[in-house]
Amino acid sequence: MRSSLPSSSGTFQPLRHRSGSMRDRLHGYTKRTLGAGGSINEAVALPTGESCAGWVAVHAIDFYNDVSTLWAVMATDPYLKSFRPGEGFPSGVEYRWSDGSSKETVSVSAPVYIEKVLHWIAEQINDETKFPDDEDESEALRVFQTPQFAALCGQIFRRLFRAYGIIYSSFFGTLEALGMAPHLNTCFKHFMFFCTEFGLLPEREIEPLEVLVKPIRKQYYSAKPSASSLVFSKGSID
Repeated sequence: MRSSLPSSSGTFQPLRHRSGSMRDRLHGYTKRTLGAGGSINEAVALPTGESCAGWVAVHAIDFYNDVSTLWAVMATDPYLKSFRPGEGFPSGVEYRWSDGSSKETVSVSAPVYIEKVLHWIAEQINDETKFPDDEDESEALRVFQTPQFAALCGQIFRRLFRAYGIIYSSFFGTLEALGMAPHLNTCFKHFMFFCTEFGLLPEREIEPLEVLVKPIRKQYYSAKPSASSLVFSKGSID
């Protein structure tokens, strides 16, 4: 499962799930659902008998892979170096970086923010004390069901959402020119359906991208009018 930290070229490689592990099984469920023509609503719904915490853990990794693959298209573009600290973010906001070691935040450019986010997420996932990936499901669930893990996942999903915000705000035109806009839109829709299903994003995070999020949420709710969403407890996080 290892790898996926930035290479010397600045690109990112997808993380994998170890064959036979709970993570691999849950990842396979999503692939089979979408591959068989199932809806995104069906793909994000918690499978019967499975742990909500494990389901969120697997999707944190899979959504990281989506964003890292999209960013790999941009990562070596010299244009990224033209952004100054504080530039390239959605209108009206600046995402400042903190690695969690102190309360201080640092002003960086939007491309640098995405690179730091992806590097940080990969480090968390590659730490098997935080994201266990072995055949002992009871041990994996013991970790996944802790308040500390819930808080970590909340931070991961929030930062992935911010990465999408940057990509749409500053790099959509580039991805559109490369023919990747449909893939970006599909990835973001899947991400938002999942976040809505489990209540993973605070409203204050969504506001800068409300114009994009509102129609996606409308699609989500119209597809399941009588179903209620679950809420994954994320603990208290900034």
